[in-house]
Amino acid sequence: MTDATLDDFRARCGARVEATLDTLLPHAGVQPFRLHEAMRYTVLGGGKRIRPLLAYAAGEALGVDPALLDRPACAVELIHAYSLIHDDLPAMDDDDLRRGRPTCHRAFDEATAILAGDALQTLAFQALAESPGLDAEKRIAMVASLARASGARGMVGGQALDLAAEGSVQDVAMLEHIHIHKTGALIRAAVQMGILAHEATDPDHAERLDHYAKCIGLAFQIQDDVLDVEGDTDLIGKTAGRDQVLEKATYPALVGLPEAKEMAAALIADALESIAVFSSGAEPLRWIAGALIGRKH
Repeated sequence: MTDATLDDFRARCGARVEATLDTLLPHAGVQPFRLHEAMRYTVLGGGKRIRPLLAYAAGEALGVDPALLDRPACAVELIHAYSLIHDDLPAMDDDDLRRGRPTCHRAFDEATAILAGDALQTLAFQALAESPGLDAEKRIAMVASLARASGARGMVGGQALDLAAEGSVQDVAMLEHIHIHKTGALIRAAVQMGILAHEATDPDHAERLDHYAKCIGLAFQIQDDVLDVEGDTDLIGKTAGRDQVLEKATYPALVGLPEAKEMAAALIADALESIAVFSSGAEPLRWIAGALIGRKH
């Protein structure tokens, strides 16, 4: 893989994502102005867009027209953006910095941030329900998949477990359980969007893609934990060392930095092995997996 190859794929998909998000989000000049401004501030304020990229990459592995994934890919990103707003609130992680800028509740106010998160969550499901080119059965399946990944048995449940674990010693199995839900559920949902957009995905291929997503979801979180220790605030776009301040259970805290890095590398290898049966259409999935280990933000 060359950086140029991944950058080309990211640029190609990123242009689709930004254009679709801009269309989906209410204009800041429409009432209620402050709410709409906060929504656009959060969603259009940068970010890696890893979840939309994974949706497009899974679709490419299966030969899906990327136009069919514009709204599904952005729906997952809207859920992610809402989760970041709420995660940063004083009642949660009480953070001041996100993507190199003041968090939503600092840039606006706490009430507006809560409402912006609420509105982004519902907008995600509207985007899926109104996705052009997909029949009703596919849209319903996507709504159900994203709802499961977002709720008490997915991301929100993981956040609850993460908050409950602050200041207490956890074993690696419990930590994995937390992050399979908190971080991994939306990453798996992104890949599911690509699977569900296909006319008839082979069950073995669907299982392999889901396993890939599970592996890189955990690897992504481990790398986040590593960056919280080793990263630079200016590069990672959020306050480095925050996990230690909050006494969060993290992989480096439980197993040490070297072993945490080895675990992430092993998960990436497992992810790549699971999609070895795919042809060149799966190259974007391979590029993304490879890039996760070396990322600095």
